[in-house]
Amino acid sequence: MICRSEACRLLGLSILMLIASVARAQGPQVKIDSGVIQGAVADGVAAFKGIPYAAPPLKELRWRAPQPVKPWTGVRQATAYGPDCLQLGNIGGFTNSVLPLSEDCLYINVLAPADRSATGKLPVMVWIYGGGSVIGGTTPPVYQGYAFAKQGVIFVSMNYRLGRLGYFAHPALTAENADGMVGNYGYMDQIAALRWVQRNIGAFGGDPGNVTVFGESHGGRSVQMLLGTSLSKGLFERAIVESGFGRMYQRPLSISMGNGLPSAEDLGVEFAKSVGITGTDKSALERLRALPAQTLIGTVAFNSGREGYAGPMIDGKLIPADSTNIYLSGDGQRVPIMIGTNDEDTGTAAGKTSEEVLASFGPYRSEAESAYQATSATDLDKLAALVGRDRGEIEPARFVSRIYASMGMPVYEYRFSYVATSRRKTWTGAHHASEIPFVFDTIGTRTTDATSADDERVAHLMIKYWTNFAKTGDPNGDDLPAWPRYSPEKDMLLNFTPDAKAVAMPDPFKARLDAVAAAASAVATPQPR
Repeated sequence: MICRSEACRLLGLSILMLIASVARAQGPQVKIDSGVIQGAVADGVAAFKGIPYAAPPLKELRWRAPQPVKPWTGVRQATAYGPDCLQLGNIGGFTNSVLPLSEDCLYINVLAPADRSATGKLPVMVWIYGGGSVIGGTTPPVYQGYAFAKQGVIFVSMNYRLGRLGYFAHPALTAENADGMVGNYGYMDQIAALRWVQRNIGAFGGDPGNVTVFGESHGGRSVQMLLGTSLSKGLFERAIVESGFGRMYQRPLSISMGNGLPSAEDLGVEFAKSVGITGTDKSALERLRALPAQTLIGTVAFNSGREGYAGPMIDGKLIPADSTNIYLSGDGQRVPIMIGTNDEDTGTAAGKTSEEVLASFGPYRSEAESAYQATSATDLDKLAALVGRDRGEIEPARFVSRIYASMGMPVYEYRFSYVATSRRKTWTGAHHASEIPFVFDTIGTRTTDATSADDERVAHLMIKYWTNFAKTGDPNGDDLPAWPRYSPEKDMLLNFTPDAKAVAMPDPFKARLDAVAAAASAVATPQPR
């Protein structure tokens, strides 16, 4: 029967509108390789959260490379974050997960513009959080990537295993894995997540051929791992490193570092003995895998020289050598990069006196004295902080910039010197990680008072530069202050200054960094053999 009356037509139209309204309320659906997921739309952003990208790393899958997800039938809800990975408590004041933590944590999140009317695939930005390899997650408010989606890119974040669950070596694990995929499980997770992006991001409107990886601190270190390993080739086209070190002297898997520090396997054996497990056979590994997860996350440190270290290692497969030597050999992946640090970044030089700190420059001591305007009578705390920051973060970023520029790659170096208005009474410069809320335009999550106009101006500048780079490989555009491509000869960077501007200038720390670089060039790094 065909209904031709006006009342019938209106009834049919009402039914169609109701169906459309219900569909909108239920959220958009996307089919990925493991099944159909349903997200939610809010404020112009389609969010798909808590998507498993690998099987839960539990029981016999603990300390194994990520395994495929078991497909599901029906529609899986993807409107809430999955749990962040089990970890130690709060370290250094960093905000941890807002959800209960779990060893079952290998989840990925995708935020995309809700309006899909635009033609063509959108660029993709994949965020890797920091936390010294022992803390971190995708759920803290400061890491919410909605502002990126509003800039016309697809934002992706993933959890990866941490601490002793994410970085652990033992002779029994080495024997079990003839393919050499041992030790760096957190890094393996990151590569698995990037492979997931390649397989699935097209379903969200993203371009798998235009992926930018970016991260801060250990996340920046992770980006540099991805630049140096052959296992990530073809998974991304650009890289952004925020306070991610650069000269990294990592602990080898199975040999001593040569300076009295044990290998990663030695540490694993020591830990096993501390919980009553001896031997290096299969039964010892079974008992280790049967340990409560909480037993594994305690007493870990992210400094490679400290007892209880649980972090990356040179395994000969994923990490073939120390990153310093990978860069110097020219074996790093050749992609455009943005890289930089904060002006009061992390690091403290070792030494009981200023004399000892200066003596650590060896034959370049006189250069250091001149550059730091220091003598043996200089205040120890001040000198140790300056030298530590330069050695730990600032000079290594310039080192990587110089290597990539020498390869002919586009390089854009920055320095973040801006301090949020609410912090200016207590901070003399930009601390480690303080740029993140400006990059993400989530400054309200980290400032103690109302956000100022200066804060908003800097956030606008940074997210524009970051997304421009993801779109084209060049951060310039949108009438932004010009950011020059880096060259060792000019040594120019873009400084986000204390007065809320972006200013291209010669590196103001050049003399200090030259002294640090000269001393570092004489240091031999341990290699696997």
